[in-house]
Amino acid sequence: MNWNPSEHDCVSATGDAVACEFGGGLALLNLKSNIYYSLNAVGAFIWEQIQQPKSIADIRGAVLERYNVDAERCKADVDALLKGLAENGLARLHNEALV
Repeated sequence: MNWNPSEHDCVSATGDAVACEFGGGLALLNLKSNIYYSLNAVGAFIWEQIQQPKSIADIRGAVLERYNVDAERCKADVDALLKGLAENGLARLHNEALV
C-alpha cells in the first residue's frame, strides 16, 4: 500500500471493526479478517477521532493538545498508527482532492 498522505488528507474508520475497552485502551476486531488488534490509550483516542473523517493535521493537533508529547514524535507516531490501521483495513485515507 502506498501511504504518502498530506496533512490535509482525511482519515476515517472503515466500519469493518468493532471496538471495546480493554486494559486502559481498546481491543479492535477486524470483522473481515477476524484478527484482533489492541490500542493503548493514545491509540484509542486516535480511533475515537477517526470515527468521522478528520484531517491528519487535526488528528495530530488533538493528540498534541491532549498529551504532553514532542511535535515530531507525535507526527511519527500518529502517522505510523494511521498507516497501520489503513494497511489492515481498519481506516481509509480520503485524498483531499476527492473530498
